[in-house]
Amino acid sequence: MAVTLNDVEHVAALARLSFTDEEKKKLVEQLNEILEHMEQLNELDTGNVDPLSHVIELSNVFRDDERKPSLSREEALRNAPARTEKFFKVPKVIGDR
Repeated sequence: MAVTLNDVEHVAALARLSFTDEEKKKLVEQLNEILEHMEQLNELDTGNVDPLSHVIELSNVFRDDERKPSLSREEALRNAPARTEKFFKVPKVIGDR
């Protein structure tokens, strides 16, 4: 499947990007080159290769959960630009549009 100029224009519109005609043509060429390379990779025999989630072995190092003292409510609210008695006061973000 090849990438067309319409595909590039469609994705650019979705991403709210604007390109010149030259840039669009170059993007079509570059994306098609990438797809050609992927097709070459699809020709490789991977039957004896185990699936990987990462190319290299990784392991997370977890620490034990320890209960530690935290800020009191008053300390946390001390530098708040706006607050109520117990809470941070923030501008309304849902509703009026």
